[in-house]
Amino acid sequence: MIFTWLRYGKPDVSMTLNGSLAGLVAITAGCDTVSPFGAFFIGFVAGLLVVLSVEFFDNIAKVDDPVGAVSVHFANGVWGTIAVGLFSTGANTEHAGLFYGGGLAQLGTQLLGLVTVDIYVVVVMFIIFKLIDKFIGLRVPAEVEIDGLDIHEHGLASAYAGFSISDANSAAMVPNENTDLGEDDVTKATDKQISAAVPVVREPSPVIHDGVYDTGMHKVSIIAKLSKFDQLKTALNDLGVTGMTVTQVMGCGIQKGTSEKYRGVPVDTTLLPKIKVEVIVSKISVDAVVEAAKKALYTGHIGDGKIFVYNVTRVVKIRTGEEDFAALQDVE
Repeated sequence: MIFTWLRYGKPDVSMTLNGSLAGLVAITAGCDTVSPFGAFFIGFVAGLLVVLSVEFFDNIAKVDDPVGAVSVHFANGVWGTIAVGLFSTGANTEHAGLFYGGGLAQLGTQLLGLVTVDIYVVVVMFIIFKLIDKFIGLRVPAEVEIDGLDIHEHGLASAYAGFSISDANSAAMVPNENTDLGEDDVTKATDKQISAAVPVVREPSPVIHDGVYDTGMHKVSIIAKLSKFDQLKTALNDLGVTGMTVTQVMGCGIQKGTSEKYRGVPVDTTLLPKIKVEVIVSKISVDAVVEAAKKALYTGHIGDGKIFVYNVTRVVKIRTGEEDFAALQDVE
């Protein structure tokens, strides 16, 4: 806790909890052969090592380890094994540790054991993981990963629904045969399939006297699944859309939600979590925004999303006082 306080400017709770686990892992190898003095230093180093290790795996190695398991169990397991060769008092070991006059003998034994175990684990687990990847798959699809396994594997919006106020990430609609349009590739889907999956509703321009009132500015409002937000955001950014408003919303369309079961009893679900993305465009073609959104959201099921297009009569940028087209352009 103190180390993260000094390093980050505030104490990190998760690092503190992992630090306590790291100390337990590090002392395991030498718990019957080190003194309380040695145990103190082993735990002290473990507390520092877990923080530095998490930073390394997150920022440099780019290992997907959200709970820091590798840092706690691998990094500190290695340190604890080596520490026996440094802090062993000679009890229950053939030689005392380096710091207790035993020389390098016990340290060499620890290093040999460490390398041997590492080689064995790497070879065996490489084979096992390759077999799992080939026949089952190591990861669930991205949408399932974002939605959570509770709804996809167990038919529950959340296994922790009774302990949380709001869990918008876990209660997603599971596609079923009633919504399947028969083609999940947008490049192969027909216009009719795309329109059914992601319908577009355009507000007609208000007619003033003999002419049509059109400022050239439009609001595109997109209702989509939360799991598709990153793809939608990337598609809009590629078009040059530099601003958007994103809101988490709840609702259901013609599918009226999906049914859940809890302990075998059907539980009605009437509302589903979605996101609403709103952008105002003038320089960028509305049709380009609509087509990009369709491609990003389409999965081949009814309920992929819906797009609404509205006319905008006036836009004012508060900071500069610019209006309409000028107000929608990038900052200087």
